[in-house]
Amino acid sequence: MESCRTGSVNQLSAILKTNSMIHQKPIIYQLLPRLFTNYCTTPVVGGTLQQNGSGKLNDINSTILGAIRDLGATHVWYTGIIEHAHDVDYTSYGISRQNPHIVKGKAGSPYAICDYYDIDPDLAVDVPGRMAEFEALVDRTHEAGLKVIIDFVPNHVARQYHSDAKPAGIEDFGAGDNHEMFFEPNNNFYYITRQQFSPHIDLGSGADAYVEFPAKASGNDCFTAFPGPNDWYETVKLNYGIDYGNGSSHFDPIPDTWFKMLHILRFWASKGIDGFRCDMAHMVPAEFWHWAIPQVKQHWPEIVFIAEIYDVSLYRPYLDYAGFDYLYDKVNLYDTLRAVETANHSAARITGCWQTVEGIGDKMLNFLENHDEQRFASTFYAGDAQRVVPSLVVSAFFSTGPFMIYFGQELGEPGMDAEGFSGLDGRTTIFDYWSLATIRRWLKNGTCRGALTPQQKSLRALYRRILTLANSEAALREGSFFDLMYVNLENLGLNPHRHFAFLRHKDDETIVIVANFGNSDDDVDLIIPRHAFMSLDLPEGIDPKARNLLEGGSEAKIFASTEPFRVHVPAHNAAVWKISSDRIKPLRPLPSETKTKSEAKKK
Repeated sequence: MESCRTGSVNQLSAILKTNSMIHQKPIIYQLLPRLFTNYCTTPVVGGTLQQNGSGKLNDINSTILGAIRDLGATHVWYTGIIEHAHDVDYTSYGISRQNPHIVKGKAGSPYAICDYYDIDPDLAVDVPGRMAEFEALVDRTHEAGLKVIIDFVPNHVARQYHSDAKPAGIEDFGAGDNHEMFFEPNNNFYYITRQQFSPHIDLGSGADAYVEFPAKASGNDCFTAFPGPNDWYETVKLNYGIDYGNGSSHFDPIPDTWFKMLHILRFWASKGIDGFRCDMAHMVPAEFWHWAIPQVKQHWPEIVFIAEIYDVSLYRPYLDYAGFDYLYDKVNLYDTLRAVETANHSAARITGCWQTVEGIGDKMLNFLENHDEQRFASTFYAGDAQRVVPSLVVSAFFSTGPFMIYFGQELGEPGMDAEGFSGLDGRTTIFDYWSLATIRRWLKNGTCRGALTPQQKSLRALYRRILTLANSEAALREGSFFDLMYVNLENLGLNPHRHFAFLRHKDDETIVIVANFGNSDDDVDLIIPRHAFMSLDLPEGIDPKARNLLEGGSEAKIFASTEPFRVHVPAHNAAVWKISSDRIKPLRPLPSETKTKSEAKKK
């Protein structure tokens, strides 16, 4: 049996107190409440809410939140909070029913929003009190020393969008649209005029059929009445003033969609949340964000905006002009690390990742898993959760920017369930009512005292160690970065194909990091160039008590440009050594230096 709280209470309190007074590196724990606290032990593939159940906001108690904080997290991203299309009849509560033919899975996609002003009723114990339950969760999360992030989905809505909870004076999306125009600046949607919505899926028949005329464009910029099964057919693209027929922009006067979305952002900011993860932000014009983000921050200056962006060429514009605080670095670092791990790409390619984002690296959010990606432990990725260390260390320690983990990642969740709509694809479903055995056993009905396997205990402890180091060590939290690969590409003491090495430095502390993506235990002789010592203003010599931050303990380490930095790095692991300038002692003179000095004395 293992408690979620594995560290000393006094030690944790000290860390929390210290970190509250300094800049923190955001460590984000993403979870889907629908799945996270679902304790159903016998979920049925494709099962209903009645069969499989759903996790509840109220079930995410202070014990669980304390365990997440103890893991090293600073933020929780609650995915799927806002009401989305689902196949459940809540009409007795005044909630409109969605046609099941355009709902993905039984539970629906968290990104097919059907009411921007409401909480998903599946997550509530008391459906009429669902907003109060969310507000209580926000309070509990803050009391646990964590900040709250929720999704903002700006690019698309559910096919049958209708807000039952909208404030007085707010008009639904599409309510005033001209259906005879493909594009009109103040339309909220794009219309495929004189054509019926006819996707490559079954829309039913008779009274139960879903009928849409004229068809609306689908959320993935599919401007046709005939979206395929891999298109986002369950969603409708929102119009921000761009005519996709000719590429022209119409931002003056401000389009109606802009005002509606700004009101929604302000509505959720007023609930006390700390940040928005903005879904597919690059599919919405930067001009909207440039206009909206400052207006939200005028009243809530500390709130953060995180953009999901899959185009490196847009990174800088969406930071500098659009005004985002952080961006996903999926197509840069994530894709590179995955290629190193799974496709035998050279580890030296990681150098190109920091070069791509040089000057904005502290704005990059790194991750190894999320709801869109395959689980690291799945057979579609690494196939073994224990191989995660080199990727985890590089991703978490690469920059001062945020790092994110996906619930169950720290327990080696493989994502190999053949559940519902998504099927066996190495991902945890976001479309179904389901239960994850790894999470269920660990949480044990909210007590965090469930039995874990030795491998799960070890893996969770490793994640806790690495995530805690990211904020407890100043050099990792806010220090400088120095890539060591350029001087080691021809070094026989290091394999640049399988090893990646870099320094992190702040004040009198330097951390030497060597990641080993290979299958063998290696003794590495790492060259640290004179240039590193000069640019970082480091003393050279011997640290008699260099600290092994991953394994614990200390030993003497030569830290100089004239001698290699020697480390042992097990297969699929990393070496992380902390050098203190205060302890550095000069190296003994080399034989040639001794002779020269002796001869000088005689003269």
